[in-house]
Formats: sequence, structure tokens, C-alpha cells
Amino acid sequence: MKTELPAGNTVASASGVFKLGGDRPVHRLGFGAMRITGPGVWGEPKDPASARRLLRKAVVLGVNLIDTADSYGPEISERLIAEALHPYPTGLVIATKGGLTRTGPNQWHPVGRPEYLRQCVELSLRRLKLDCLDLYQLHRIDPKVPLAETLGALKDLQTAGKIRHIGLSEVSVKEIEQAQKIVPIVSVQNLYNLGNRQSEAVLDHCTKHRLGFIPWFPLAAGDLLKAGGALAPAARRHHATIAQLALAWLLQRSPVVLPIPGTASLAHLRENMGAAALKLSAAEWAEIVKTSGAA
Repeated sequence: MKTELPAGNTVASASGVFKLGGDRPVHRLGFGAMRITGPGVWGEPKDPASARRLLRKAVVLGVNLIDTADSYGPEISERLIAEALHPYPTGLVIATKGGLTRTGPNQWHPVGRPEYLRQCVELSLRRLKLDCLDLYQLHRIDPKVPLAETLGALKDLQTAGKIRHIGLSEVSVKEIEQAQKIVPIVSVQNLYNLGNRQSEAVLDHCTKHRLGFIPWFPLAAGDLLKAGGALAPAARRHHATIAQLALAWLLQRSPVVLPIPGTASLAHLRENMGAAALKLSAAEWAEIVKTSGAA
């Protein structure tokens, strides 16, 4: 039975809309499907049925951008998404990634050889039960392989109709510019949150050129998210949780930011989605950034 995306106003819709690649509208607050796997992003989750319910609930709450990767599990996150949501509702964008191999929990190794990436794309299509991947992201640039060869393989797959749009992950502005000379890039996924803003220049570049910026670990802000941390007073004033405040800050930071908070908890999913409706003035945000020490 096909799941339908909810009509009208939903929790996630309050975050606004961004058009990935100019033709794939998504609610800006999405869902990251890394944590629906086992510990260390390795193996099956403790309760696969619960993971599938969580994915379905995300869609009910209006999420229409789900981010995953073939290396999550590996393979398990993609498989669970298909089991929970296929046949997919119209308008749901599943963004996946390839280019990292796994040798165990919390172990990741880049492989950018063209033949490997071709295999990755074919297997992701099979697991996700898709004919075309709306957004396929190079998980990491492999320093051992020329970027033209790596992205050339993805460009060929795009020409063949198996990939609609191509994105990058953990890259510099220079690397984005190099990649754009090979194939159109529509999104960048870098580590970024209120407590870690090392990718500020990359975000500014994405804002200028209307590239989607997908911050991974959007809530990994360390002490800022602790109950007694610097954000706690502001959260109380706005009747929000600290996590909601951190996500809302990302949403206001730039119209191209697409946070994808991940969780294995239904309660945390609902909490995260609540950030979409949290609105503060520019002066209030400036004070929060100053208080957090992240300016």
C-alpha cells in the first residue's frame, strides 16, 4: 500500500521549502537515517520494526527529504527505508551517498574508483527500489583517485538516467569549484552546527550559488546542548528545548540550509520536528550566538 505525504500544513512544512537542483522541492527540515542502524552505524538496529515505524512517522510529520548512505549498516539503512516506505509517496526525496567502505563499527575508508561507484549506484537503486536516485552524494573525495575520474563516473550515470542530481560531502570551496567544472553540483553536506562552524565559508558559498547545504551532526554541539549549558536560558524563555533552538538556528542561518537531524527515538523525532515552527528575531539570535561563544 502506497504511503501518501500529508496534505496542507504539517510540522515539517513550517521549516519552509527549498528546491534541490531547482526542481525537487523539499521541506527544509529533513531526517537523517544513519541512526536507525546498530551501534557504530554497524549492523541491524536492536528493533527493526521500530525503525520502520519511525521512518513512517517522519513522513506523517511532513518530512519529504530523507538522507541515507550505502555505508550506513552497511546497506541496512537503505533497505529499511524501502521496507518502510516503498512504494514511495509522490514528492519524497531520498538522498543517498556512496564512496565509503566499512571494515567495522565506526570505521570508514574512502574509495572513489569509477568502477566501485558504478557498482554503488546500481546496488543503491536495487535496495531502495528506485529507477533513478534524486540526489546522489559523493560521501568523501578519495585522495588516491583523480576527482575527474570519480565524478566522471557519476556524470555518466546521470546521463544514463540513474542519477538526477549530484552532491558532495566534506569538501572545501576550492573542491566545490573544481567539481563544478566536471559536473553540476547541487548540494554540499558538511559537518556544521552551532558549536562547530568550521564550514562557514562553504555555507556562504552555497548560499551565494543556491546550493543546498546539508549540515550533518546538526545537534553535535557538545556542551551547548547540555541542560545547564549556555543555550538553556534562551530555550526556557522561548518554551523550547535546547535541541529545538539549535535546529531553529540552523534554519535561520541561511535559506539553503537543510538540517537532517537523525534519531532512533520517536520522542526525539517529534521534538526535532518542533524546531520548524520556532521563530526568533534577529536580535534574539545574535544574543544566542554571542552567549554560545560560537560567533
